[in-house]
Amino acid sequence: MPLPDASRRYPITLPDGTDHAGTVFLNRVIENPRFRAGDHSYASDFDPPKDWAARLAPYLFPTSAETLTLGRFCQIAHGVRFITASANHAQNGITCFPFPVFDPAQMASYQPDRRDTVVGHDVWIGYGAMILPGARIGNGAIIGAGAVVRGTVPAYAVVTGNPGQVIRFRFDPDTIARLQSLAWWDWPPDLIARAEPALLSGDLAALAALAP
Repeated sequence: MPLPDASRRYPITLPDGTDHAGTVFLNRVIENPRFRAGDHSYASDFDPPKDWAARLAPYLFPTSAETLTLGRFCQIAHGVRFITASANHAQNGITCFPFPVFDPAQMASYQPDRRDTVVGHDVWIGYGAMILPGARIGNGAIIGAGAVVRGTVPAYAVVTGNPGQVIRFRFDPDTIARLQSLAWWDWPPDLIARAEPALLSGDLAALAALAP
């Protein structure tokens, strides 16, 4: 079957023919220039917001120095929050109180932490997970429900807990290297649609046979 239309705001059509407003393709709804999402990356929420960027990344402002980047085919569950670098306070003084924030002359230039947050392709982030400033999550990773993630998450790792820890890898190292090389998320949409059976069944040989 063909892929969901990446240009749609609401990619799920219910049996009665109506759009499911609780799931959106993010690059159709995000208006914050510091928040970038690839095609087919979606978020779901039981209480769909008017401003999806503010719901998912409440400290990422249009004037922030950092960016939040999501790859293609990411899956973001209800309650996920990205706590981006603009939320951080300076920690190298006697106090962490952000005095410059209250001075209009200093506010725009004051940001102690400027690290970007980067999420790879085909990453599943489970219910209520929290992604902290500067996190870098590799392709194919799974972030468990309620996990608190900082630092670097390797490709195809499964992370749970607070603090988030890698509890296992989804595949052996050779398979991970092959998947990284195939990079199916970069294929043309019609080819990804043809690869759907291999992707869902875990048939690496069949997937490799389709590689452009």
